[in-house]
Amino acid sequence: MNLPERVRIVEVGPRDGLQNEGRIVPLQEKVGFIDGLRSAGLSEIEASSFVHPKVIPQLADACDLFGELSHDQGVLYSALVPNERGLDRALECGVKRIAVFTAVSETFTSRNIRMSVDESLATFAPLVKRAVASGLTVRGYLSVCFVCPYEGDIAPEAVRPLAERLLEMGCDEVGVSDTIGAAGPREIAGTVSHLLERIPVERIALHLHDTYGTALANVLAGLELGVTSYDAAAGGLGGCPYAPGAAGNLATEDLVYMLDRCGIETGVDLEKVVAAGAAMAEFLGRVPSSRQWIRLGEADRD
Repeated sequence: MNLPERVRIVEVGPRDGLQNEGRIVPLQEKVGFIDGLRSAGLSEIEASSFVHPKVIPQLADACDLFGELSHDQGVLYSALVPNERGLDRALECGVKRIAVFTAVSETFTSRNIRMSVDESLATFAPLVKRAVASGLTVRGYLSVCFVCPYEGDIAPEAVRPLAERLLEMGCDEVGVSDTIGAAGPREIAGTVSHLLERIPVERIALHLHDTYGTALANVLAGLELGVTSYDAAAGGLGGCPYAPGAAGNLATEDLVYMLDRCGIETGVDLEKVVAAGAAMAEFLGRVPSSRQWIRLGEADRD
């Protein structure tokens, strides 16, 4: 196996993990969650979103949250930004990195942000330009790159032109997303290989959900192609309100465990990530979906 020596993990639990929860998490609980993730060694954390509070009330306290975070040197907090007003708020709150988002599927894009794919890209182009001019860095998320809940399987040829457009407008990387967690290693290999024909591997990140238990296998497929950036959420939290049936994100602790066993460095403390995810899951009244919580938590539960 030809595997990289080190992998970058972007922790998305505080944003993608909490946005679909029925219960609103109080500000100080979020701060504690993020502090636990930071203490575990996670140096890139997607903390919140500047979507209108009426759309995602769970993240309405985004600006207050950024004001409460411990801004340690070497830890980068980011936020999702949907429009110019969201960017205004992000700049006011001192955010240094943002993410914009569209999708490969017209149906998914319409249901998610009420635009066509072309309209979404036209909306984000000036936003990204302004963000970069203001000194921010920008990720571009591309949803449903493998399977869409409305349109079915997505051809690799449909993904690359949109990824290229995100990069051309000023995004420094594209989060290639298995939004409903339905892809397998063959789809990951096929689509990523097609992207790599024209896009440098360092500009591709994989955002994986674990609906059918294939997320770790999909990571391995990405690793073998040289992809070294992966999103994950402590405790396997998450889901998408516009992706019916989608389970949570790939659990950070499961990803760290597998990478550790492969001899790949992450800089992340496994037990501390388990503790952070378990604490938030307990607050939400649920059991973490990660396999590492089951293994490491047995003694405490006994």
